[in-house]
Amino acid sequence: MKKIVIALDGHSSCGKSTTAKQVAAELGYAYIDTGAMYRAVTLYFLDHHISLTNPKEVSDALKNIDITFHYNPKTGRNETYLNGLNVEDEIRKMYISNQVSEVSVVPAVRHAMVAQQQKMGKRRGVVMDGRDIGTAVFPDAEVKIFMTADVDTRAKRRQQELLVKNQLVNLTDIKQNLEKRDLIDSTRAESPLRRAEDADLLDTSHMTIDEQVEFVMNKVASKLLEQKYSVEQD
Repeated sequence: MKKIVIALDGHSSCGKSTTAKQVAAELGYAYIDTGAMYRAVTLYFLDHHISLTNPKEVSDALKNIDITFHYNPKTGRNETYLNGLNVEDEIRKMYISNQVSEVSVVPAVRHAMVAQQQKMGKRRGVVMDGRDIGTAVFPDAEVKIFMTADVDTRAKRRQQELLVKNQLVNLTDIKQNLEKRDLIDSTRAESPLRRAEDADLLDTSHMTIDEQVEFVMNKVASKLLEQKYSVEQD
């Protein structure tokens, strides 16, 4: 059966990554965390003091950035590598969260990452989550889901994620960070965060991860069945 592309877009901390990982595992598809790619670029820019207002600095820096994902059997995670170094834990810290939207709004950064993402998903059989997968990266994705949740729920979820990693962050600070990122992501000129016209809306405010996965898998099953029927008719 022909493999498809599954695009999960939406706001931060609404369950996109966790849902995408589980869907990919159930289907035997590759999982690509596009948000991690922008976080890795942010880490590189901060470490190398790259000025976002200097186009040449940004362009030169992007040429030196190689982002890959490797499965870690010990953790069961697909971890992010920046130029061969595992940066999975570092890119999840709040100081990266506070800067990633400013970095990802830069057109040159988006062009570079979208090109990499399209290359990764060229053979289909991938689950990608991000902000612009269904609108800019893979507008022809067979399944598109736009995920959201109320900001208070998202802030609590994010705080719990950080606590697991021994990072204690004030709930108000997390909420302000999320609201700031929402504003930047949805108003940027280059590939803004928006729901594709053909994307199904999934509000996860009162849903478990299992319910979210079930929702997506039902959409995938319908699409695969539709494809199978179409092939049989041909």
